[in-house]
Amino acid sequence: MDRIIIFDTTLRDGEQAPGSALNPKEKLEIARQLEILSVDVIEAGFPVSSEGDFEAVRTISKEIKRPIICALARAVKKDIDCAYEAIKEAKHPRIHVFLATSKIHMKYKLKKATEEILRLAVKFTEYARNFTDDVEFSPEDASRTEKDFLFKVIESVIEVGVTTVNIPDTVGWAEPEEFGKLIREIRENVPNINKAVISVHCHNDLGLAVANSLSAIKNGARQVECTINGIGERAGNASLEEIVMAIKTRSNIFSLGTSIRTAEFYKTSRLVSKLTGFVVAPNKAVVGLNAFRHEAGIHQDGVLKKRLTYEIIKPDDVGFTAPGIVLGKHSGRHAFRERLEALGFKLREKKFNEAFLRFKYLADKKKQIFDEDLVAIIEEEVKKVPEIWRLEDLTVTCGSKIIPTANVKLKTKNKIYQAAAYGDGPVDACYKAVDKITQIKAELLDYRLEAITKGKDALGEVSIKLRAKSKEVSGRGTSTDIIEASVKAYLNALNKVST
Repeated sequence: MDRIIIFDTTLRDGEQAPGSALNPKEKLEIARQLEILSVDVIEAGFPVSSEGDFEAVRTISKEIKRPIICALARAVKKDIDCAYEAIKEAKHPRIHVFLATSKIHMKYKLKKATEEILRLAVKFTEYARNFTDDVEFSPEDASRTEKDFLFKVIESVIEVGVTTVNIPDTVGWAEPEEFGKLIREIRENVPNINKAVISVHCHNDLGLAVANSLSAIKNGARQVECTINGIGERAGNASLEEIVMAIKTRSNIFSLGTSIRTAEFYKTSRLVSKLTGFVVAPNKAVVGLNAFRHEAGIHQDGVLKKRLTYEIIKPDDVGFTAPGIVLGKHSGRHAFRERLEALGFKLREKKFNEAFLRFKYLADKKKQIFDEDLVAIIEEEVKKVPEIWRLEDLTVTCGSKIIPTANVKLKTKNKIYQAAAYGDGPVDACYKAVDKITQIKAELLDYRLEAITKGKDALGEVSIKLRAKSKEVSGRGTSTDIIEASVKAYLNALNKVST
């Protein structure tokens, strides 16, 4: 093979990250963007884990046509039956069966001997083949599994029809040279390995997930399991955008390609960040806001003279556009539409008008409108959650020697409700006033604030997570007023709870 299969597990392993809570509608929205990004495989979920996950996988299977749609299952009949029910309407279905093979997992988690593990691996991968020709098997914790036993398990599952063998570094134990050697030894010691694709799934507990994945590719792996922004269990997974750009940028070393439309990276990263509630660090490789910003004078001088002195990736190759002012309050519809299209947004007239009104409102409050501001407008105004509760008015009184007080007016079903409350701070007071009106008991789990752009009038973005009505949801809100942004984020989350 002259290319790497990109297996995206954002919706399965990524969604398992502590604090992430995607509903079926949000998972479908991400799946649609992953199809635009042109990933080869979408692992849509773990259907047996919950009714919501089952519905999400089934909906994605019906609507997403180009990529392979994969469902995860333990080596258990019930799991495999459920996985098939969820993906049976997919154009390209895959069942992914996993079973732990390391001594520590077999002894303490499964309480089974090697002979029984081997029997179960063969039995249930063969069972999965009754439903589809495309079956993947993962010997969980492969990097800590005894090699002779690992080779035997791999050979045995390939004999019964497994077409992809995934080698997981489940706890991020391996280091690059060691993991690359393991892949090479699998190729040398499994007689029928040429009948299956070798895949890898690396975790980032020691910060080596991307390095281990690239080492595996050098040694013969041809599928990489990864996630947008590197999200996932504990410290996360290998970052899809980092792996792809490493292969593309260092083509002299890898001599391989991918199907990925890299110009969609920034938009995809923002969408996943928005819906999961995980803010992308400014210094994050490839998609962080500082990835193409140069502060040092020597660096600025070098980039101006020759971009390659300090930039090995073109910003527009991954979806970033040139920084700076692009629009202002005197800009018209034509300029606004052109700028949105340059950013990759093509809106229908109704949505365009909504976005334009929001832009004009923001332009009256800000002297400078940046591309990041426009992306925030699209995310908040065009792709918004149905507004059961809408902020109508907000008044806050606070100071170093007075108790913060908030007076909040909300609108629902054409009626206005008002409440006032005290709090430990202005945001706390606002949230207590909102709780009085909505009568929803919510527990705030996380609160984050960041400036989307530079300057004293920068648009502030608040990201929160809360628990209410047995649901964990995320919410986002933007405004030049951080208190207003905080209330918008809170209402965004409560509206998700109420829908």
